[in-house]
Amino acid sequence: MMALTPRPGIMNIAPYVGGESNLPGQNRVIKLASNESPLGPSPRAMEAYKALASELHRYPDGGAVKLREALAHHHALDAARIVCGAGSDELIGLLVRAYAGPGDEVLYSRHGFLMYPIAAQSVGATPVTAPERELTADIDALLARVTPRTRILFLANPNNPTGSCLPAAEVKRLRDRLAPDVLLVLDAAYAEYVTRPDYEAGAALVERHDNVVMLRTFSKIYGLAALRIGWAYCPPAVADVLNRVRGPFNTAMAAQAAAVAALEDRGHTEKARAHNDRWLPWFSKQVRGLGLVPHPSFGNFVLVEFPAATGGAEKALAFLNGRGVIPRRMAGYGLPDCLRFTIGTAEEMELTVAALREFTGHDREAGRGGTR
Repeated sequence: MMALTPRPGIMNIAPYVGGESNLPGQNRVIKLASNESPLGPSPRAMEAYKALASELHRYPDGGAVKLREALAHHHALDAARIVCGAGSDELIGLLVRAYAGPGDEVLYSRHGFLMYPIAAQSVGATPVTAPERELTADIDALLARVTPRTRILFLANPNNPTGSCLPAAEVKRLRDRLAPDVLLVLDAAYAEYVTRPDYEAGAALVERHDNVVMLRTFSKIYGLAALRIGWAYCPPAVADVLNRVRGPFNTAMAAQAAAVAALEDRGHTEKARAHNDRWLPWFSKQVRGLGLVPHPSFGNFVLVEFPAATGGAEKALAFLNGRGVIPRRMAGYGLPDCLRFTIGTAEEMELTVAALREFTGHDREAGRGGTR
């Protein structure tokens, strides 16, 4: 009999399961499950990574000074307010560890990122969800769920996995009605894909208030998911707290260097955004024509609903896997009728639509390259 017992609540955590990468019996797979960049990292980032091969015996800069300075220059921010982490996942965990605990509540939207409740449970806090309106965060519903025990409110904007996005005015309304002792964390992992004029990732609110944090990542448009590098823009007091609780060398030397190079290669970032701007609406149009329901998305993915008449999402998933296509199952997010598809390369999207056409029984040729 095991004598060691974890803290109460730990064994209630359902471990996070990432998107699958392999399919038994398939020589080639089209992985559309993890919202990775189809264009890969910047060539400059790859060179920066390779250049450090002979320095692997050295500890990284614990303060990530060059990266924070590069981020500050790129986004016109204060470098002293930036804290880097091993992806925004680590920063989510650090914020919850620093500001919540047993008896506290961590609030988020119904179909928000699964790491929010996992992080809350890991410190003994209670995760609380607010209902959404048409798969979009409802500001009034979130505010109605705030109690004296609420310590942190996470808002992913754009949201994963639904793809929905709130305008800056709505996010400001949320902040203005929050109590000053509730930390508003704006998770802007997909901000670089948003082109709507009424959007703001969160930096402006951070600079005006002492209870707002903005999270960003290099895992999406910058294509550095394997290196685990992200950052937070914080009020000075929050940055001080995070620097006290993070590990002394929590971001790797190669990750820091690759991230700096990725920021400098604006042309590669624009190319990735342009690719998404072309293929996301093309894919949505194609699947809509097959009788499926693509939900509006401001990220690099599309949440597709499979009506009962098609056989449902699980049947579609099995069929697509048989054709080598891996979308993301959404049952864990409370969306059992949906699959999420990352926008892949042009070839991957055309092959995926062909597989969906076969699944739905549509045999007519779809337009190529967004021309129809």
